[in-house]
Amino acid sequence: SSQNLSEEFAEAARQLKKEAPRIQFGKMDVTHQHDLRKEFNIQAFPTVKFFVNGSREDPIDCKGVRKASTFITWVKRRTGPSTVLINSTDQAEAIIKADDLAVIGFFRELHNDSMEVFCETARDVPEMPFGMTASEDVCASYGIQRNSLVVFQKGKPVHKEVLEDGRQNKLGLTRLIKTFTLDLVTEYNIETSVKIFDVPVENHILLFTPANSEAFSEIYENYKSAAAEFRGKILFVLVDTNEARNGRIFEYFRVRDIDVPAVRILNLTSDAKYKMPADEVTVENLREFCQSYLNGKAKQHLSSEEIPEDWDKMPVKVLVGKNFNSVVF
Repeated sequence: SSQNLSEEFAEAARQLKKEAPRIQFGKMDVTHQHDLRKEFNIQAFPTVKFFVNGSREDPIDCKGVRKASTFITWVKRRTGPSTVLINSTDQAEAIIKADDLAVIGFFRELHNDSMEVFCETARDVPEMPFGMTASEDVCASYGIQRNSLVVFQKGKPVHKEVLEDGRQNKLGLTRLIKTFTLDLVTEYNIETSVKIFDVPVENHILLFTPANSEAFSEIYENYKSAAAEFRGKILFVLVDTNEARNGRIFEYFRVRDIDVPAVRILNLTSDAKYKMPADEVTVENLREFCQSYLNGKAKQHLSSEEIPEDWDKMPVKVLVGKNFNSVVF
C-alpha cells in the first residue's frame, strides 16, 4: 500500500542521511499541483523519481522498489559502482552464499559492451547482490570460458546466460533476472499480485485449476516444467479456482467452472488474451502454445456468445464478439 511504501521510503531516508548526506529524499502530494504532475508525467501513485545533478530534466524512474533496504541499494548503485569487483574465488563464494540470490558476471576483460550492459542491469535490479570478475582463476573455478552472467540461488548456479558483445538487451536481462525474485510458478493472491506486476515481464500465462483436484499434482508439475523453459519471457501464474477471492480474475478472463483446467496468456501492454487451443495441460501443449504466442502466431481469444440466428432480421442489428469485426469493419 501507499502507506507502507511511504514508511519504507522514510526509513531509507533516515539510514542514508548518515551514510550519504548529499542524497536528499522528499515527499510530495501532487493532488493539487497540476503543473508539476503534468511536467513529470505522473500517471500512478505512488511514483518515485530520482533527480540527478540538480536537473529537473529526465529524472530516472524508480519502479517496483518497495523496501527501505532496496531503496538504499538502488540509490547507491545510481550514485556509485553498481557491482562489486571480485578478485578471488573466496570473495565470489562469500557473495554467492551471503544471500538467497546473487548474480555474477564473468568476463574475459573488464572493458567491453557486455560488461556495460551488465552494470546497467545491476542498477535496475536492486533486489539482489551483483558481482563481476575478469580473474582467470575465478572463471576457471566455475568452469566458465565465455563472457557469461550466472544467477545463483541458495549458493548453486540456476541459470547461465552467455553475454555476446553488443548484442545484449538490458531490458531482456533485467526481466530475466527479476523473475528469480518470484517462484517458478507464482500462485495468484492479494499478496503476490503486487509482486507479479512489479516484475517487468509483459507476457503472463495463467493456469486456472482447483488446487485440491486429483489431477492437480500432475498438471502442476507439467506447468512448472514449461515455466523453467520460458523463464524471463513469460511469467507463469497459478489461479486456484476454489479460492472465492479469485472471482474477479475469472470474470476478467471469462473463465467458467466448466472450463477448468484452463490456460490463458495475457499481454499486459495490449491487454490481448489468448486461449490454449489444446484441452490437456501437458508440457508439450504448453510449450507449443507459448512458442506460437512468442512467434506471433497465436490467435487472440475474444470471448463471445454465439451469433443469434435472427441477428440481421431487424433494422437494428445484433452484434456479439464473433460477428462484430466482420459486420462493422
